[in-house]
Amino acid sequence: MHANDAAAKTTPTPICDALRARGAWNPAWDPFQQLDPAWTERFMAMAVPPMVSGVLDAKTIEFIAIAVDASCTHLYAPGVRRHIRHALALGATKDEITAVLQLVSVLGIHTMSVGAPILLEELAARDAGAAPDR
Repeated sequence: MHANDAAAKTTPTPICDALRARGAWNPAWDPFQQLDPAWTERFMAMAVPPMVSGVLDAKTIEFIAIAVDASCTHLYAPGVRRHIRHALALGATKDEITAVLQLVSVLGIHTMSVGAPILLEELAARDAGAAPDR
């Protein structure tokens, strides 16, 4: 038995266990926990408190989770589905969830806000016969 295997069997993971028990565990996290249960537990200890502190209501937490999972940097469809399902169960409306998706869709606009000015500058430089700035 490898030392990490022994540690995995003896490392308590109450936060990870609680997430599994309430159906909030993402199966994609299984390899993390298998490789380093202590690290995974510490990560979850950092990530979970804002969601369970009571500062934000459960429906708002689900809206944030939908936005994160649907964002162009994440695009995690199983999470979007799970959090939409939870939001609906908490009384969210179709219009509220649509608004969340519409808001997060503008994250991609940065592609244009960064790229378009550079394109215009490069076109102007090319048309002026200037050497490329590299």
